[in-house]
Amino acid sequence: VCIGLKLLNLLHSDRDSIPDVPAIYFVMPTEENIDRLCQDLRNQLYEYYYLNFISAISRSKLEDIANAALGASAVAQVAKVFDQYLNFITLEDDMFLLCNQNKELVSYRAINRPDITDTEMETVMDTIVDSLFCFFVTLGAIPIIRCSRGTAAEMVAVKLDKKLRENLRDARNSLFTGDTLGAGQFSFQRPLLVLVDRNIDLATPLHHTWTYQALVHDVLDFHLNRVVLEESSGMENSPAGARPKKKNKKSYDLTAADKFWQKHKGSPFPEVAESVQQELETYRAQEDEVKRLKSIMGLEGEDEGAISMLSDNTAKLTSAVSSLPELLEKKRLIDLHTNVATAVLEHIKTRKLDLYFEYEEKIMSKSTLDKSLLDMISDPDAGTAEDKMRLFLIYYISCVQCPSEADLEQYKKALTDAGCNLSPLNYIKQWKAFAKMASAPTTYGNSAAKSLGLFSRVMNTGSQFVMEGVKNFVLKQQNLPVTRILDNLMEMKSNPETDDYRYFDPKMLRGIGGGNYIEYQNLMDYVKGKQGKHVLYGCSELFNAAQFLKQVRI
Repeated sequence: VCIGLKLLNLLHSDRDSIPDVPAIYFVMPTEENIDRLCQDLRNQLYEYYYLNFISAISRSKLEDIANAALGASAVAQVAKVFDQYLNFITLEDDMFLLCNQNKELVSYRAINRPDITDTEMETVMDTIVDSLFCFFVTLGAIPIIRCSRGTAAEMVAVKLDKKLRENLRDARNSLFTGDTLGAGQFSFQRPLLVLVDRNIDLATPLHHTWTYQALVHDVLDFHLNRVVLEESSGMENSPAGARPKKKNKKSYDLTAADKFWQKHKGSPFPEVAESVQQELETYRAQEDEVKRLKSIMGLEGEDEGAISMLSDNTAKLTSAVSSLPELLEKKRLIDLHTNVATAVLEHIKTRKLDLYFEYEEKIMSKSTLDKSLLDMISDPDAGTAEDKMRLFLIYYISCVQCPSEADLEQYKKALTDAGCNLSPLNYIKQWKAFAKMASAPTTYGNSAAKSLGLFSRVMNTGSQFVMEGVKNFVLKQQNLPVTRILDNLMEMKSNPETDDYRYFDPKMLRGIGGGNYIEYQNLMDYVKGKQGKHVLYGCSELFNAAQFLKQVRI
């Protein structure tokens, strides 16, 4: 609740009456929120009420507000009521997230649990459809919808098609007529909406990655474009026997305003580390130049050479001073990414994530392995229990021929000895049997990232990033399953993967289950070569591998 454009309060916080100021409400039209809003009306908290609902409010709830306003003699004080259709979050210019407030309701686990009732599934589908409808109202365009058959994606497509048709049928109140239709930022008039079910590819969310943004999301506390780092506790300076100090946490926003992030978020991590070092060296050179010019400007005496230098450098110093704010902002970003990249590098080295990335790439591309899977799992120095479980699940999902029961028992013993919870494996076994994936496994291309050997060090000795012992890779551009599906449908290619996809056009008269930064980056790399085409990646929730592992268990 924003009061008088000066005070921002949460709706359910304790608030005092301020009867001479207006209040702007920005809330979801939930039962709980409507009850509190009605209570505010009865308590006469504010002079005027401007009600903004994130998604469309139902007629019954609107009547509840009207009755409360009538009972409190506050009808004239309800100045405006708006449906804003903003029930989604835009994380990037080309990436959005559905249903963030109800992410547990629409999670992969919630949709795929065996005991879900028809009523619960209907609620999940309606929640997803509401968010997608809001997205297209904001975009100002009616999509053509494609989806796979017999999945949750098809249920969403049918419901969304119906909702769009009903809105178009009401020409007087349609949200897609007149000025709205041209309000989208893109030049195309009919976007293609491809709805895919998470079950088409369970390996990618578990994959150890090698690009900056996906690594930050995988190994750090990164949520809604904000990363939280734990600073060192300073234990080395604590006296013996002292209570350990609580670790300080520092947060950084990684947004479109951060030019370094925008340029390098999709780059391989070693390139990012090198770029941070180059930026730091450039900054230091500029800083030294400013110091040198200041020193010259402070020269005294009658020395003609000094006077000549003073005259020559006045303009340079003026230029340097005028660029000082830009220089300070550059230093802030360098410090930010030095801290973030250092935290990522620590995880890479302690968990040997470069080895996991390389090994999984080989598994998914059916390349020859130079070390047995059992040895990787049994190595006490290679990764955490979660890393080992992710590796084995990718192997199990990707293999054409499942391991024999005897071999599987051997793997399970090694995983158990490494401290792994076998529940995700039990789920994947059931999923694979149900989906009959043994006869038609998902393909991930036929070439893995190529190793260039170990880094001796990636930069000069003054670098803060000691990359010694970490592998260097040449990443090969390969389309992941989601990107392949999009390519088939956009280019209208005949392919068994998409030939039976249903087609919906709401204008004609007559992904569901979570996403990740790996797929997002793969789609962005794909569309770079498609001139005049734009791709937006949306998902019902955004999870990293650790969060996904908690959902794929019995």
